Amino acid sequence: MTFNEWLQTGINNKWCGPAVCATHDGIPSTKTEETTWDNGGDPCQHILRLYPDQQTADEINTTHTPYQWRTTTTEQINLNE
Repeated sequence: MTFNEWLQTGINNKWCGPAVCATHDGIPSTKTEETTWDNGGDPCQHILRLYPDQQTADEINTTHTPYQWRTTTTEQINLNE
């Protein structure tokens, strides 16, 4: 199965949405989440970043502190595997 097939399976089964740009499109959210945020709440939205290449993955592996915290029990991503 290719990555695109895997992603399409997730979209078809409503396990995830299509890839969007957090910078330009914003993070997809429900009206309830938006209202919670507007009222001073802090709804957590779990996001998976899609890497265009191994260099980007490697750079994030080494520079993004939350990534490092959350990968203490998992292996770092290697797109060549």
